[in-house]
Amino acid sequence: MRPVDERIMETMRDEGNLTPQAVDNFGVCSRSHASVRLSKLNKYGLVDRIAQGLYRLTENGRAFLDEELDASELEPVEDTT
Repeated sequence: MRPVDERIMETMRDEGNLTPQAVDNFGVCSRSHASVRLSKLNKYGLVDRIAQGLYRLTENGRAFLDEELDASELEPVEDTT
């Protein structure tokens, strides 16, 4: 986990489903960096890819933001899309 990951997930919690371009528009990080980080967050089950380039926060992502989940304990999961 990187500090930007938490900022991306906080923005998703506040704004809803986001694309990498939307993350950029909210000033979190560049579109290309958001794309890389969202893919990584998806790999660990903190966000779901619900359509090409569109992501939503998962229950695990919310639990992490609420400090109920330690991200260091997460294992990679298979992408189901």
